[in-house]
Amino acid sequence: MTQRRAFSESRPAHATRKKCGLRRPRLLDLYCCQGGAAKGYADAGFDVTGVDISPQPRYPYAFVQADAVAFAREHGAAFDFIHASPPCQHDSECQRLRGNTHPDLIAPTRTALESTGRPWVIENVGGAAPKLRGPVMLCGPMFGLATYRHRFFETGGGFALTQPEHPVHTVPQAKMGRPVPPGHYGQFVGNFSGVDLARRVMGVPWMNRDGIRECIPPAYAEHIGCAYLASTALGVAA
Repeated sequence: MTQRRAFSESRPAHATRKKCGLRRPRLLDLYCCQGGAAKGYADAGFDVTGVDISPQPRYPYAFVQADAVAFAREHGAAFDFIHASPPCQHDSECQRLRGNTHPDLIAPTRTALESTGRPWVIENVGGAAPKLRGPVMLCGPMFGLATYRHRFFETGGGFALTQPEHPVHTVPQAKMGRPVPPGHYGQFVGNFSGVDLARRVMGVPWMNRDGIRECIPPAYAEHIGCAYLASTALGVAA
């Protein structure tokens, strides 16, 4: 296991209250890729550590290169909240059309998260929704974003998320892989056109195409992080 910054096994924030206030709660970002979720949780007030089996030089926070499931089992209890985005390719329509095969990591990830005793969320694409337990769906227009990008979130460990109202899709969507015409929303999946536009729309200016086509917009994770903090006695130090 290689890592960009030494991992600390310090206790979660709820166990380290100080007279001057609480330190930032700790967020474990599993299968972190280039950090779309991480940015949202950081904006919500978390101290973020990302884990991915592949090097992620664009990841903007503390990073550990390791197997996500193994890391969660060994270190997950040291964090206040855990986000996991198992690779979506197994349930991606694009990959099925190409006939590609990928491992299904949702069940083993859930088992690892349940073993930590910490609150958690698993994120994935619509094709994986039947495997998720009571998922909440988030969509770009819920947060003022000019892309639909539906993502589904299963919660556990005592944390629950309320389903926001889903705005009607009134704006046409550009065809997959095509430039985005005026007055349309982009899909930004596969070998899409318009990286600069996608960076602006989704709020991920540091990412390349590979990161953008797999990430969740930071606004989704910020919403989840704020909901978690609002549901607990945790505070965020100034």
